[in-house]
Amino acid sequence: MRNFICAFVAKPNQKMNNTDKNRLQAFREERAELNEKTLNAGHLGIKRFFNMDANTYRDGALDSKTKELLGLVASSVLRCNDCIDYHLEQCAKTGSTKEEILDAMNVALIVGGSIVIPHLRRAVETIEVLEEEGAFQKQ
Repeated sequence: MRNFICAFVAKPNQKMNNTDKNRLQAFREERAELNEKTLNAGHLGIKRFFNMDANTYRDGALDSKTKELLGLVASSVLRCNDCIDYHLEQCAKTGSTKEEILDAMNVALIVGGSIVIPHLRRAVETIEVLEEEGAFQKQ
């Protein structure tokens, strides 16, 4: 386990390359295209689920920022990289700071255990891309 974690911290200052940036952009494009195809399939139950999902993250007793952080934690524990990338973008859009996101990811790590580490690595990579794009508000 020690070598596993050390490999994670071995390159903390490494810059993102175009492949990393392209991965996130490719995810965005593919997600949009496949969502459109899925919704155009015409199944009422699927459309209702998509609607319910969108409405769930709106402000209510919990604000949308908190709900997106919860979505990020759940996605991390469930080990869904696409979901993690989506919620990272939504967290940035709803005003979460990098520090708040990393704190939420720490909760996911504690709840999910060490199997979450590979997904945490990828999340850190995505956070760096979002930072380079200026997605986070300056404190």
